[in-house]
Amino acid sequence: MNILETLMLAVRSLLRSKMRSFLTALGIIIGVGAVIAMVAIGDGARANVQKVFDSMGTNMLIVMPGSSNTGGARGGFGSQPSITWDDLEAIRTQVPSVRAAAPEMRTSAQVFSEDQNWTTSVTGTTPDFFDVRGWTIAQGRRLDEADVEAGAKVAVIGQTVVEKLYGAGFNPVGQVIRIKKTPFTIVGMTARKGQSPMGQDYDDSILVPATTFQRQIQSQSLARYITGTIYVQANASAGTARAQRDVTALLRERHRITSDEDPNDFDVRDLSEIANSRQQSTETLSLLLASIAAVSLVVGGIGIMNIMLVSVTERTREIGVRVAVGARPRDILLQFLIEALTLSLLGGLLGAAVGLGVARFLASQFQWPLLVRPDVILLALGFSAVIGVGFGLYPARKASRLDPIDALRYE
Repeated sequence: MNILETLMLAVRSLLRSKMRSFLTALGIIIGVGAVIAMVAIGDGARANVQKVFDSMGTNMLIVMPGSSNTGGARGGFGSQPSITWDDLEAIRTQVPSVRAAAPEMRTSAQVFSEDQNWTTSVTGTTPDFFDVRGWTIAQGRRLDEADVEAGAKVAVIGQTVVEKLYGAGFNPVGQVIRIKKTPFTIVGMTARKGQSPMGQDYDDSILVPATTFQRQIQSQSLARYITGTIYVQANASAGTARAQRDVTALLRERHRITSDEDPNDFDVRDLSEIANSRQQSTETLSLLLASIAAVSLVVGGIGIMNIMLVSVTERTREIGVRVAVGARPRDILLQFLIEALTLSLLGGLLGAAVGLGVARFLASQFQWPLLVRPDVILLALGFSAVIGVGFGLYPARKASRLDPIDALRYE
């Protein structure tokens, strides 16, 4: 008997008890489906985390001012101004591992168009901000050095602000808005950016020149200091770790912090470390879920072995007849192995379809990208096949070793 005839015989045997075959393969279906769904969702989660951090900028550091200490009450970083405009210029020009640096001074303000108003985030910055943060322009232009030097009353606004003041699809370039009673001419609109890791809407913001921000929006009393943070973009060749060390050393020297025991009056944070830690957490969770799914595959294999053992007992007389008419033990072995393999592969294919459906549903619910890896599907199907052969081997060997005379006498 050739392989094709054995396969057809195995399929007919499985079809005689469709419901039992389906229930037997259910463990494989659940296991394969869970593996594919969990890996796809895990990859989507990692991609989503990476997308969120990419939206903040690449190779980026954040330099924050120091913390205050008044009457024993200590404020967090940023509560005590300590970073000056000269510090920013030194970071830009004296640190070889730094590509660009830009300030971010931010406040919340009421913004008015001719017939609408909206409360949004107003940020004072410089042209390097667009390069450091990876912000692109959809309409008009971005801020330039001439705007900063002249303290020009110009603004680049996000699309959420445009929608609230003018409606979706409107080109706001050339329009005049008022920020805290000061008129600003809109010179550009940013491309849609999305949300930050903390849920902030990047598109709900207005960017103005730093000098204009200080003169028109912020108090003049702290004009020497940057009342915000500095975003620093490291050279790709140097990396953020090197840039972090160099910026820290420069600021300690400029702030005359000579002793290793003296704390810094600033903080330099590496965003890539935060992104990596979140990625590792997601990978660990995905591995845990995939391991649980693999256990389901093993349970499914045990179910196949149990049913195959029952099938051997039920078909003892059939086995005796086949041996009596010339079937060899290896033919019997091959028949039951193919039955187990067919059962596990069909379960694997159904499980793959179920897993893709579940992954698509969860991705739409969480608004994550759906990333399906063909290698994972093939690996899951291959593992289900190995499970089928492995757990079907014992029942198949038991069937092939039956004594034909005893088998024919079996009732």
